[in-house]
Amino acid sequence: MKTRIMIVDDNEDFVNELKNFFADSERFEVAGVAENGVKAVQLYHTLKPDVLLLDLVMPQMDGFSVLERIQKSGAKIIVVSALSQDAFIHKAMNLGADYYMLKPVSLSNLSDRITESLRPALVPGSKPVVAAGSAQRLIRNSSLDEKITNIFITVGIPAHIKGYHFLREAIKMAIDNPEIINNITKKLYPDVAGKFSTTPSKVERAIRHAIEVAWNRGKIENFNTLFGIRVYGHNEKPTNGEFIALVADKMLLESV
Repeated sequence: MKTRIMIVDDNEDFVNELKNFFADSERFEVAGVAENGVKAVQLYHTLKPDVLLLDLVMPQMDGFSVLERIQKSGAKIIVVSALSQDAFIHKAMNLGADYYMLKPVSLSNLSDRITESLRPALVPGSKPVVAAGSAQRLIRNSSLDEKITNIFITVGIPAHIKGYHFLREAIKMAIDNPEIINNITKKLYPDVAGKFSTTPSKVERAIRHAIEVAWNRGKIENFNTLFGIRVYGHNEKPTNGEFIALVADKMLLESV
């Protein structure tokens, strides 16, 4: 049985692009489309889709109001919006969104996020799955992206830069496979690059830039407060690997 997707967006070209993309899929199908928030709420309760792709800026009722009215009743919710401000991202995640993706969006990446959102989550309070005979620990928690996003907001990494998305993916890889942090150049950067159809060197530079932006915004104390200890000062900042490892370790410790 195919995963049923509902699209809520008033951009006709983008909607048609999504419909054409999913028309060729063996796993997904578009169950319905709403071009405004009022219709979205009505159609959502009628269709009961598996996944809701939701824009935020729409006629009659915006996406935030839609999130408030559906109250996270079943579907996985992926916000696909051009709004890149941290406050909007934070608000959407707090209202129940599972993922937040910025337009223009890669449809292959969107497909990956849909697949990830549908993976079984751990029972609340349970320990992460540990692969037999290895140190690999997997967190399949639908709130993982939200937690990473909240950390980025706290330390001042803006959502509109490429390094934001590369860094989030790198952290998730390090959570799934902590050993990858010891092979960052030959394994982690190439794996992230493969997901975004770019090069490892561009991934490395973009992640470094994201960390530099956070430090230039002067939110180092937020970073130290987040981790409960004084890790860095104003004149020093973590390497890419150190930052990824710190955040990944925090996520793993909180899941135990």
